Amino acid sequence: MAKPTSALEWCIIRLGEDHNWWVSETSDPVRWDVDGLSIVDPRQVAHLIELVDALRDYGFHQDLFEAAFIRFRIEKDLGGGKVRLKRVKESIFESEEKLFALPDILDEENGPYADLLDHLTRCRVKMLNDLFNFESKLTVDEVEDEIREEQNTHFIEGRAVHTFSELCAILDYMPEGMDSDEEQPSKAAEEEEDDLPTLDAEEEEKLKNDESLKWDEDSDDEKEDDKDTEKKDEEDDKEEAAEDDGGAKPRRKSRGKR
Repeated sequence: MAKPTSALEWCIIRLGEDHNWWVSETSDPVRWDVDGLSIVDPRQVAHLIELVDALRDYGFHQDLFEAAFIRFRIEKDLGGGKVRLKRVKESIFESEEKLFALPDILDEENGPYADLLDHLTRCRVKMLNDLFNFESKLTVDEVEDEIREEQNTHFIEGRAVHTFSELCAILDYMPEGMDSDEEQPSKAAEEEEDDLPTLDAEEEEKLKNDESLKWDEDSDDEKEDDKDTEKKDEEDDKEEAAEDDGGAKPRRKSRGKR
């Protein structure tokens, strides 16, 4: 009796109405249930790589990410929104090919993908606690409970949670009331603001009247005014000289008789 395929060599995926890719058939149907089985496309893979890059200073291990996915490349376009993929062994981070990534969820509780979710959550919590001064530090349990609550809502509504959405829920997680890292002032900016001296009303008034603190534009205007005054004085002098010359009769040299 032939043994079932021990390794997943190929799969056929379809484009869903949500514009995500879902697995419809595999070379290992015995162990792989395709019901609600999602796969990450190359565009999404690239985005995830950018997100995890921010976690490298907080203990992120690239090997755990690699081990959590089975990599595929496009083998054939089957038409009708379906594509056949072939398994490859290339690295997600180093490959120049556009790879699809299927999460290894054969063991949903203790498998490599489950380990990755736990690892990413811990790294994200560590990063947020480092960047923000919370009244009480975030915990992994708090974040997991909040994310799980949202996922349960999808299950109740009969919607499967796509792998990409599941990962982004962790990698983009922010506590309630905080939109993004960019909206928070950096520590350097806060320190720079604290270094600025505070002036009282009397000191501000002194600075306003300080001639040495006037803009260069004021000096330029004064220079222009001086030039105009000098020019006007020169014109007045010329007019006075012309009037004097006009009033006097010209002298003629007298010729004596020979």
